Amino acid sequence: MQGIPFKQVDVFTSVRFKGNPVAVVLKADTLATEQMQRIANWTNLSETTFVVPSADPKADYRVRIFTPAAELPFAGHPTVGTAHALLEAGLVRPKNGTLVQECGVGQVTLNVDESRDGRWISFELPQPSAMPLAESTVAEIETILGVEVSHQYAPCVIDAGVRWVVAQLRDAEVVLAARPDLQRMASTDLHAEGVVIFGGYPTGSPTQIEVRAFAPGQGVNEDPVCGSGNGCVAAFIRHTKQTARFGAEYLASQGGVLGRAGRIRLSISESSIRVGGQAVTCVDGQLFV
Repeated sequence: MQGIPFKQVDVFTSVRFKGNPVAVVLKADTLATEQMQRIANWTNLSETTFVVPSADPKADYRVRIFTPAAELPFAGHPTVGTAHALLEAGLVRPKNGTLVQECGVGQVTLNVDESRDGRWISFELPQPSAMPLAESTVAEIETILGVEVSHQYAPCVIDAGVRWVVAQLRDAEVVLAARPDLQRMASTDLHAEGVVIFGGYPTGSPTQIEVRAFAPGQGVNEDPVCGSGNGCVAAFIRHTKQTARFGAEYLASQGGVLGRAGRIRLSISESSIRVGGQAVTCVDGQLFV
């Protein structure tokens, strides 16, 4: 019996079982959409990706991204994990250090950097937009989170293909201590996939900010390490003119509450935001459909 090549990749880490896993089905052109959704529900990971040929000659491949409940136009850690899996399998090769992924938001350019500490893959966040929230919605978010959010830098919806409510808390310690009401969050229409919270570490710490991402309405109570969420935090930092405070290039940590040790490299300029990380394969085999 011939199976479909399949990998499970741990993303935003170089240490197995310390990042955010994504399932990657490498040759999925024979699968129907309903089969993809059924497989994504079965893997029970925050996302499962399916690689299919691209009709666009400018793209190296096309990827479809599914949560256990729905298809997404874009997501960060699946983008990095899929590129890692394809590179490892020898199915794609960078051209001048870049790959071009086609997905629901269009084309996404990835940079592949082979450095002394391993391979880093970064993507350019789709051009984000910011939408302010009503004061009543901000109050509801505070109630859901059970902590006070910054009102100087008020929460807003950042749309970068995936929409996240981004809320800044006093510091990283408050972020780590937060225990949100996930049932209430899932039943509240926030016009977004979920809520991302972040707060800064003291000067001299190994990472500059701590991030957590919650999407119970999508079947993911807490995402261990979230690329799109971190990208939206960077867009929020730029939107609220805090780049000088956190840095045009900084390192974020995520997943400590869940026993993970995710590290995400962010780069902010006026024209673009880049999100980068490492990845390591944990499962390599075949999927039988």
